[in-house]
Amino acid sequence: MGNPKHTEVSVARQSPQRPDADEPELDETEGSVESDTASASAEAARALWEELRIDPVEIALPAGTGYTLRAYRPARELTPTDVAERDQDDPFLARRQVVEEDEDDETVVILDEQVAQEFAESDEEETKSRRRAKGGKDDEDAEDAEAEEAEAEDEAGDEEVPVFLSHRGRLLLFKTPESLVSFVRSGAPNDLSQLDSWNELSERVEPADIAPLDEDIYELDLVVENLRGGHDAWDTTLLIEAGEIARDLSYALRLPAVLDMLSAGSSLDDLDEALRATVNGGIGGFLGRRRLKKIGAQTASLGWRTIVGKISAVVDWRD
Repeated sequence: MGNPKHTEVSVARQSPQRPDADEPELDETEGSVESDTASASAEAARALWEELRIDPVEIALPAGTGYTLRAYRPARELTPTDVAERDQDDPFLARRQVVEEDEDDETVVILDEQVAQEFAESDEEETKSRRRAKGGKDDEDAEDAEAEEAEAEDEAGDEEVPVFLSHRGRLLLFKTPESLVSFVRSGAPNDLSQLDSWNELSERVEPADIAPLDEDIYELDLVVENLRGGHDAWDTTLLIEAGEIARDLSYALRLPAVLDMLSAGSSLDDLDEALRATVNGGIGGFLGRRRLKKIGAQTASLGWRTIVGKISAVVDWRD
């Protein structure tokens, strides 16, 4: 290395030179301006989604990565997606439905009119006797049961549930933001069009707005491989987020088999709860790690392979 003092002197002695007229001057503020513009654009896009209460979502599956939209609304405000056509295309599901219908069929026995009348009178008299013996408590119990059922229905109707950019039981996934925006503007039928904010979105959305937040990016394509790596390799964030999107999709797309696999008390739900406990730390985190050790990696990976396969089977890819 040269003497730093000599370097300083030589630099000090250099006379300032005019930039060549053909060479553009470097504007130090140009980068910051571009950064401010990008930041302002991102804020505008975020404001759009928050105002309309719809969000762009990115989902990676074994077949590729695509963009879609998701919203949450009270269940009473939504009409569930129609899966009749989708299920007819699935020969195994159609066969199972036929079997279930056969099992649900009731055998109707036609009785002689006089005998039937005697049965009816006997049942009515027995009911009255029970009510007299209980001091009319049956009526009160029935009213209480009806009131509880009505209250439960109201609570279920107020619960916010997910709805996706889907149609006839199939999730619409788009390879590019441009193709998603083109579809939204096209007026094509879909399950999100029932939202009161849909028309405004179709008028205002731009491809640059399709920029999902980090928490709205899901990598289902990595779940099975990660689980196969064993307990020490499990990615907590990846697996928890996979559970969240799988539950949303199975509800919105009406996939009861997936809902059952992730329902409370299932092995995959135990995995999810143990993972969440480890994130919280403390004694709960310690117990969560102990619970994780008891969950078989092979069982978990096989279960998730089934889930990813069922979700992939109801995806309608759009270029």
